[in-house]
Parts: sequence; C-alpha cells; structure tokens
Amino acid sequence: MRRYLTICAVCIAWALPVTAQEEDSQSLMEQGAELFFEGLRQEMEPALSEILGLADQLGPAMQSFVQEMGPALAELAAKIEDWSAYEAPELLPNGDIIIRKKPQDDLEEAPALPEPSDGLTDI
Repeated sequence: MRRYLTICAVCIAWALPVTAQEEDSQSLMEQGAELFFEGLRQEMEPALSEILGLADQLGPAMQSFVQEMGPALAELAAKIEDWSAYEAPELLPNGDIIIRKKPQDDLEEAPALPEPSDGLTDI
C-alpha cells in the first residue's frame, strides 16, 4: 500500500508542471480565434473611424432635431394608447403617408395580454 501511495505521489508531482504549462499556453483554437478577431479589427478600423467622423458631423443636427421634435413626438405617443391597433404606415403615390386603424375583427382575434400578477400565488 505504501508503494502505491508513493507511486501516486510521484506521478502527481511530475504532472503538476505539465498542467501548469497547459494552462498558460493557448490552444490552437484560441490562437486562431485571437488572430481572426485581430484581423477583423484591423479590417474594420477604417470603417469605424469613418462612422465616428460621420457621428461628429451629424451629432449637432440630431440634437437639434430631438430638441424640436421631442415634445411633438411625446404628445403624439400620449394620444395613441395602443400601437397594435394600427397597421403599418403606407406611402401613397402623391407622397402622403397614412396609418390605417386595423379592422375591429382583427383586434378581437388578437390574444389578450396576461394580467400582471402581484407575485402571490393562489393556494
């Protein structure tokens, strides 16, 4: 029994440096993924810098749009209670945009939303 324990202890002592080396080094899959993402980052860098430049140019215009149109959009959203009661917007040939209300039959067929529970269960 002592020999068996001694052999196990020696094997474990020899295996420790090997497992430490495996943990430090990356597998081929990890190295490949790292190289892939590094190449992807290098390829995308010019496009990302252009997007950032475009954002710098459009930022003030978007900010003024939000300041001017924000209250009007909030007022519109307050008037429309249920967005699911309307169809998708439609562009007419003359340039007008219309949003039709869905027929009442379609609204009745729609499944009712479950009522919010208060967290208590009935026993």
